[in-house]
Amino acid sequence: MGRKSKREVRADLLATVEVLHANLTSALCQDVFSGVRGAERQRVWTLERLAEFWTAVILRAPKSLTQALEEAAGGKSGIWPQVEASPQGFFSRCQNLNWEFFRDLHEAFVDRALAKEPPSYATTCRPLLARFTSVWVVDGSRLDAIAHRLKILWDNRSVILPGCVTAFYDLYHGVAVKLLFNPDAAAAELLRVEAALNGIPKGTLLLGDRLYSSVRFFQELTQRELYGVFRRSKRLKLHKVKRLSKRPCAGGVLSDTLIDAGCGVGTPPQRLRRIRWQCGQKVREVLTNVLDPALLSAEEAISLYPKRWTVERLFYDLKEVLNLHQFYAANPNAIAMQVYAAAIVHTAMRIAQARIARQAGIKPERISPEKLFPRVAAASISLAQAELIFLATCQANPRVKLRRPSWRTLPFAYALLESLLVEPRKGVRRQRRFCPARRHWKSLAHVKGALN
Repeated sequence: MGRKSKREVRADLLATVEVLHANLTSALCQDVFSGVRGAERQRVWTLERLAEFWTAVILRAPKSLTQALEEAAGGKSGIWPQVEASPQGFFSRCQNLNWEFFRDLHEAFVDRALAKEPPSYATTCRPLLARFTSVWVVDGSRLDAIAHRLKILWDNRSVILPGCVTAFYDLYHGVAVKLLFNPDAAAAELLRVEAALNGIPKGTLLLGDRLYSSVRFFQELTQRELYGVFRRSKRLKLHKVKRLSKRPCAGGVLSDTLIDAGCGVGTPPQRLRRIRWQCGQKVREVLTNVLDPALLSAEEAISLYPKRWTVERLFYDLKEVLNLHQFYAANPNAIAMQVYAAAIVHTAMRIAQARIARQAGIKPERISPEKLFPRVAAASISLAQAELIFLATCQANPRVKLRRPSWRTLPFAYALLESLLVEPRKGVRRQRRFCPARRHWKSLAHVKGALN
């Protein structure tokens, strides 16, 4: 038999749900809760029930939490975890339970889910895995504005932002291995990243924009045995030490120079490499503390340059594809819970995306998350309803032993691969409209602090 065409290949839509159920277990939630609980007690709304509920919110995107809680309490839909508690109990739990539980749950989920998954993304940069522990892209982003004007914000005409996040994106697994929420949208991004460096495995190579191209940050990396490749900042003073190489490359000229960065005020000068590629008016220039060209060649450093933008795709998927532009509550704990639930669902979706691509023999980047996620969400709802109907049928026929059908054979469980592929952009790229009101924003944490 010949190989099936993309029109005939089926993509398994239930793989994302399987990843969630296989890794977001009661034992995992209990381990996380026991590890950081302190004086916190388990209640009706346990960490496991909260995690299940918030991931279901991401998948189903209800109009309001109240509607979802009513369905959960009444057992009207199998997609919500059934908890015999009032909506007031849920909102009280979200307000009082520290969001750091969900941060640790997200990291534990990622570690467990990726343990058996081979690296499937960024195949052109795969040789670097033999020389570095991993390659992560680091960046920060403010969360979208709160659309629902709370009573305490009626007199405030500024755009209110509920916080910000810092992401460490694994280039080879396509997920955020670390996602750090900060309830203060005005918190300095570089300081947030510096505070998180201790939790990064030694030997990791970080990619970033010019914000991280500072003497102090390179010093922090070197002290922790970490590496960085960052776009050069024009503000940083460079002193040439030695030219390592200069040769033609990809129609341009590639130069590799050993330099001392910084003027020595406050932080000692750092010995770095400046790698510059120029072809006509097009210039790419990066700085790195990988001083050995055998560990990271100039060609490899320049090829990593455009990979910085993969983390921007992560933020787009979280905000636009997983509906993180709409927040259901306005206290920092609940906002963080929704953020980390979206990150958990995103991890499961990217693992499923890689599995579909391996089965079809294509690169996972060819599959569009914007097309995949709505079908996954619809399939998860159909699966929950099918399980609910099967359970009701079993209860209605107690003396008959019924066999559960193979759900994967039903139409809701798969989609044709062709319908999930990324479409090439046609014409001029459309620019995103800028809202002038975004210049006048305030952090929700500052507003609450001022009111208190």
